[in-house]
Amino acid sequence: MRSAKYAVFGLSLVAAAGSAHAAGIGARVGTTGVGADVAWDLAPTLSARLGYSAGTVDHDVTTNITYHGKLKLSNFNTFLDFAPLGPLFRITGGFVFNDNKFDVQSDPVNGVNISGTVKPEKSAAPYLGIGYGRVSGTGVNFYADLGVMFQGTPQATLTANCGAFAGTSQCTDAQNRVAGEQQRLQDELKNAKYYPVLNIGLTIGF
Repeated sequence: MRSAKYAVFGLSLVAAAGSAHAAGIGARVGTTGVGADVAWDLAPTLSARLGYSAGTVDHDVTTNITYHGKLKLSNFNTFLDFAPLGPLFRITGGFVFNDNKFDVQSDPVNGVNISGTVKPEKSAAPYLGIGYGRVSGTGVNFYADLGVMFQGTPQATLTANCGAFAGTSQCTDAQNRVAGEQQRLQDELKNAKYYPVLNIGLTIGF
């Protein structure tokens, strides 16, 4: 799986960083889910950070139809933290390799419902943000991230589920509406291409 490959890649980088002067691990929670980070210094003002977070959020969306949705988060981040003014303020950039998806399902209308999945356009989403604290700092510290994940225009795939009503006019009508509903759902979720990131956590450095 894609997440497993990223994890192996991350562990290889951590092993290669054995000569770093300082390192740390952190646990966090926020808009990318519940997760953890590991970081190490590359230079006095620069550190590398790897992390993974996941979670689920229920959220309903309405176009011409109301959809009951579940956002499933899976994010592997590869960041560089640059702290030119000291450890309390930093600029962070990198990529978030994500397998995020938004599963949706409408209530049945005349025995037919519409269901499907919305996924971001980019599975490797550029990230830019600012932060407080460094995961690679010594001791126990608070850290936070505020930024944007540029994951591209949401891509919807919907299906009309007819069940016992297959072949009826109700089913045919729902199937004819699917393409239009996909576009309306994408339009409704278009702002998700700029996914807001706000995470807070605690780090232990050594």
